[in-house]
Amino acid sequence: MKRRFALRTLAPFTAALALAACSTTASEPAQTISGRSAPQSAAQSQIASLNDIIAAVDIPYETFTLENGLTTIVHTDRKSPLVGVTVYYRVGSKHEPRGRTGFAHLFEHIMFTGSENVENFDIPLEAAGSTGTNGSTSYDRTNYVETVPTGALNLALMMEADRMGYLLGAVTQERLDNQRMVVQNEKRQGDNQPYGLLRYQVSEGLFPVGHPYRHSTIGSMADLSAASLLDVRGWFTDNYGPNNVVLALTGDIDAETARPMVERWFGAIPRGPEVEQFEAGPVTLAQPRSDVMTDQVPQELILRAWTGPDMQHPDAAALQVGMSILGGLNSSRLDNAMVRGQELATSASAYYQAYEQLGMAQAIVQVRPDKTREEAQALLEAEIARLIEDGPTQDELDRATTQIASSLVGSLEQIGGFGGKGAILAEGLLYTGNADFYRTELERIAQLTPEDVRAAMERWLTRPAYNLAIVPGERTLDGADMGGWGDEDRAAAPEPDTGTDVEVVRTGPEIALPTPEPVGELTFPEVERATLSNGIDVVLARRASVPKVSLAMTFDAGSVVDPAGQYGTHATMVDLLTEGTTTRSALDIAVEQETLGASLSVNAGTETTTAFLSALSPNLVPSLELLADVVRNPAFAPDAMERVKNQRMAGVAQELSSPAGLANRAFYPLVYGQTHPYAYASTSGDADAIGALTRADMVAEHDEWIRPATATITAVGDVTMDELVAALEATLGDWQDPGTPVPAKDVDQTPALANAPRVVVVDRPNSPSSYLVLGRPARIAGWQPGMEALDLANEVIGSGFLSRLNNDLRETKGWTYGIGSGVPSAQGPRVFRIATQVQADRTADSIRVILDQLEAFPATRPVDDVELQRVTDGNVRNLPNRYETNGQVLGALLSNQNAGRDDRYQVMLPQLYSAVDADDINAAAREYLQPENITIVVVGDRETVEPQLESLDIDVTYVEADSL
Repeated sequence: MKRRFALRTLAPFTAALALAACSTTASEPAQTISGRSAPQSAAQSQIASLNDIIAAVDIPYETFTLENGLTTIVHTDRKSPLVGVTVYYRVGSKHEPRGRTGFAHLFEHIMFTGSENVENFDIPLEAAGSTGTNGSTSYDRTNYVETVPTGALNLALMMEADRMGYLLGAVTQERLDNQRMVVQNEKRQGDNQPYGLLRYQVSEGLFPVGHPYRHSTIGSMADLSAASLLDVRGWFTDNYGPNNVVLALTGDIDAETARPMVERWFGAIPRGPEVEQFEAGPVTLAQPRSDVMTDQVPQELILRAWTGPDMQHPDAAALQVGMSILGGLNSSRLDNAMVRGQELATSASAYYQAYEQLGMAQAIVQVRPDKTREEAQALLEAEIARLIEDGPTQDELDRATTQIASSLVGSLEQIGGFGGKGAILAEGLLYTGNADFYRTELERIAQLTPEDVRAAMERWLTRPAYNLAIVPGERTLDGADMGGWGDEDRAAAPEPDTGTDVEVVRTGPEIALPTPEPVGELTFPEVERATLSNGIDVVLARRASVPKVSLAMTFDAGSVVDPAGQYGTHATMVDLLTEGTTTRSALDIAVEQETLGASLSVNAGTETTTAFLSALSPNLVPSLELLADVVRNPAFAPDAMERVKNQRMAGVAQELSSPAGLANRAFYPLVYGQTHPYAYASTSGDADAIGALTRADMVAEHDEWIRPATATITAVGDVTMDELVAALEATLGDWQDPGTPVPAKDVDQTPALANAPRVVVVDRPNSPSSYLVLGRPARIAGWQPGMEALDLANEVIGSGFLSRLNNDLRETKGWTYGIGSGVPSAQGPRVFRIATQVQADRTADSIRVILDQLEAFPATRPVDDVELQRVTDGNVRNLPNRYETNGQVLGALLSNQNAGRDDRYQVMLPQLYSAVDADDINAAAREYLQPENITIVVVGDRETVEPQLESLDIDVTYVEADSL
């Protein structure tokens, strides 16, 4: 992908689980804590049925096809002056020939380097107010997305057409070489993570050499190195014809308006060859296969996998639901048996991923360090066998299907991007010939019976499985060699073609870029305020675009309240809130939210603790009943205490094995000082301190911080203030504050300033990349009026794809997949921070480039006119894109509250940004973004980086990972 790190796309509405995702709920009877009453259960309230939810899902559209074969889908949604532009090409990694793995993805990168009439694809779009400009590659397709103001649609279409029809005259050997290095660093970055080689091993275990789905989308290093300009030309002419494309336009547009625009820009592009499709169906292994891989991981992981039917096969829906029941729901079979029951695992998950020509079923378990892999494997296999033998219950089936449908309702808020309505329609049409395929899937899911699910799982999951175990130890495999066709291919990879014999010439007419039309005023919802009878403030932004409500109950306490040496105390208490109440077990909590089609989580941030609730509007009252019980009445049962402490300690171990985790654990104590509340508040905590926590500690922590006096409720969605207040009074109105003073959060301490630049290296052997964090206290605390110039100066230097640092390190030198800078919000002192992962042999060079760029801004290189327009007028133009969904509006309101800003600060931004000039930006950079006395943390292989760092003339200290 161009910017994101994940390579695997999701088939429509399939929620693939993250590797370490888990539900840590308890099923034992809860203990009682006096003085806290529990509200009625959701079973006593009316809730929406699955058919009610499905009835709310509708994406009407029109289509038309040009003479050259380009098919366009148009869906009209006038809620905002925005149009999502989504382009799907019918070519992905499964179409790559032997010796050219990773080329579809490499070509996706090249599509952003400019076409014959567009020197840089990003600059005009971002200047016009586009957001989400991106691309991705999967086995089956390559897609490109952007969401633009309505007045910039002509510009977006012209640019998409120019690179579809007239790319080759702009592709040079230099651009190919650069993007090749960027992709190779993307691969190194993924390989460098704990369990980062799993994806290759699973594919090689499931598929024979030559199967189109066997090699990874990222490809092998050897194949990437062999890609030439001739390959670029051939890939473009063979696959990128308009007849192999679905274009989706969704939002403030209609078919009558869209058709002449599409014909104008795309009509002259000639048809190309049809993309060749290969046989690529499921594979049945001749016999079960088991592999063991040693890697630098914190705990053992076991995986069991099969291939299965494609997305149109009737069994695909049944397998999606069945695997969700097995390991996707919070109340899943694997969670109940392995995490909560016998407690053999710290996490367990399962999913079914359906693609165009096949699917993949996987169950993944992280084994508790004090348990054995053999025990966990036996229980995993037993639970799968039990589900196949007995089938799911009707209740399990109902909950799984409700969750799937509710998730889709939420996705209807977004018109474009990777997960919005444009992608839903385009994928359906591209893969199945039916843009309405999402409805086919929903109807199939709604009609499933427990026997349908059981029978499908028996048909596909009783076949021989591939089993993989990853065990802690020294990494024995080289990720650079993995991802290709197979061992036979690696040894015979072709030599790179320098491309010197390829003449690069213009192929199309000269076309001027259309001028974007002005944008209208920002539409940001009105904000209402109320106060409950117990003093809790309520904030509401009403939006009725979808029948859902996003709600956050925030408490003015985060990990900063942990005493010195007790890091992880508050977060452990917060984790326990969903582990059982005085009247509901943890399993009850999981089952209830699934029944309601709701999502409930409670998370401890640095400065605040937030209970997030996403609820269907008809189910808001029972969903709030559940939320209220969770925050008011935690049981802190002994079994839940032990389990959560083990999981949090496993999280600490995971952090200590992750490059980013190690970097943060080293960086923040250095820039803030060991005793500052912010020093460890962004980490998982201290394992020893977590292990020593008692139930009494948890009760005291809850009583001190989770109370009406520290609470605020903020909601966005389809509900009136009267309805919301009535529901909150019924569930929270009788919750009385104890009346004792709320302890002060002491975050205003002055950070420990370094008196000279310094480098601290955390030795992580066998790392193909070095993770860098550079920063210093920014000499600013909290938020203050007039700080917009600092935000915009940070965009110029390091925030965003077009920043100077990203352009230099990635787009010019190709040493990284990406870099970002920021001055993260904080109520106390803030820090200027830069983070990136670079190829190991360019560690010192990358540090030098970063320091040079900081010193030059603005001393020798002040902000230029293009940058100024992009970060001022461009930001004004893209404001409507930022607040499209309930979640985006909720995030803005919470940010305003944390900073002490006006509720509708966002409405002021056009005027504030427009008032910022070049002098303001240069002054902010000079004041806050300079590198003097900077702290540089390097997480990487000491043997590789030490000789390089000697050239920096900066003091270097080396530390071991286990010292953090």
